[in-house]
Amino acid sequence: MNPKDLTVIEHIEELRKRLFIVAVFFVLAMAGAFFVAKPLVKYLQTTGAKYNIELHAFDVVTPLAIYIQVVFLIAFILSSPVLMYQLWSFISPGLREVERRATLSYIPYSFLLFIAGLSFSYFLLFPYVIKFMMNLSNDLDIQQTIGIHEYFTFLFKLTIPFGFLFQLPIVVLFFSRIGKLSPDLLIRIRKYSYFGLFVCAALIAPPELASHLMVSVPLFILYEISIMISRVGYRKYLKSEEIRLKEEQEAEQKRQIEEALEQQRRQIEELNNQ
Repeated sequence: MNPKDLTVIEHIEELRKRLFIVAVFFVLAMAGAFFVAKPLVKYLQTTGAKYNIELHAFDVVTPLAIYIQVVFLIAFILSSPVLMYQLWSFISPGLREVERRATLSYIPYSFLLFIAGLSFSYFLLFPYVIKFMMNLSNDLDIQQTIGIHEYFTFLFKLTIPFGFLFQLPIVVLFFSRIGKLSPDLLIRIRKYSYFGLFVCAALIAPPELASHLMVSVPLFILYEISIMISRVGYRKYLKSEEIRLKEEQEAEQKRQIEEALEQQRRQIEELNNQ
């Protein structure tokens, strides 16, 4: 059966199967993450240790909660390529062959951009924010007692959103490649997009100007890169549309010629039968 001809129930069943596959890979990734989570938790504390931050647990279950959160984060990162592939497989029947091949190649780049977003926020932004906050506490003669739960909550809040925000070029390329987005539209809505990104930066960064700029400026740069990428994707879309229209015209001309030949053949047969 052609996937395009599936009923709503069959689409739901197809989606259920793909979600089941993602769930299986996520569970397997969690099993592997249990072996990686402990050294990773220790490593993530090193940024605080550089500034003499002592992390404390204020209840018995906090270390376990942090450990499980890190396990889930590792499992999500490891299974994200499978999630993206299953999502692509679900929507790919609605795409043309050339679009399916092109969009499939986006999956590894999407994963790399997610890792790049995490790396940028952890290695560049997070140390700066920690240093600023500790210096401010010293200037105000405030002795901070930081809980490990609060430390990791702040770390995740600052880093994980960047993994998703760094997907912007891939998302723009995908929609440009299928003709749903154009570089001209991105340019027209630039000021509104900047405002939206500025709001996102305000939600992520601490309420301090330098940190806000460190978050918002890379997002603005990402948007400009997305416009350049959109030009490439939209140009390929226009080229594929031109080829598609040409093939349809050739097919229609061929059909008309075959109909004319068939009609001529019938006329000849009728004359022969008289």
